[in-house]
Amino acid sequence: MNYEAMLDVAMTEARTGLAEGGIPIGAAIFRADGTLVSSGHNRRVQEGDPSAHGETDAFRRAGRQRSYRELILVTTLAPCWYCSGLIKQFGFGTVVVGESRNFEGGVAWLQEQGVRILNLDSPECVEMLDRYIRNHPEVWNEDIGVD
Repeated sequence: MNYEAMLDVAMTEARTGLAEGGIPIGAAIFRADGTLVSSGHNRRVQEGDPSAHGETDAFRRAGRQRSYRELILVTTLAPCWYCSGLIKQFGFGTVVVGESRNFEGGVAWLQEQGVRILNLDSPECVEMLDRYIRNHPEVWNEDIGVD
């Protein structure tokens, strides 16, 4: 499985979100054979919707699925607790994480729940979000629920 190519889809979404004035976090959902199901990006700023994270955007765009167990969720950043709950609730079996240096989210908890986590530790993902956090700390803190 070419997880780096899958991450490229999520990175394209993250760049789109940044170009729209939003937080550069992207996600994509793939079938076990590598077929793209959907992709999305964080739209909290653009839509004024606190639930519009990258993972939830890709999830909504995937539409109804009979089962999520064989689907692979790819995200540029470790999923937050909100998105980790979505992953657990719907039974995603594998999550590919672009990076968890800027934010660890619920990765350890998801692993404890039996979700397979592949952390690619992408320097490009790390740098893109690090730069955003430095330039927009107030928006970032709002996104992760920090006062």
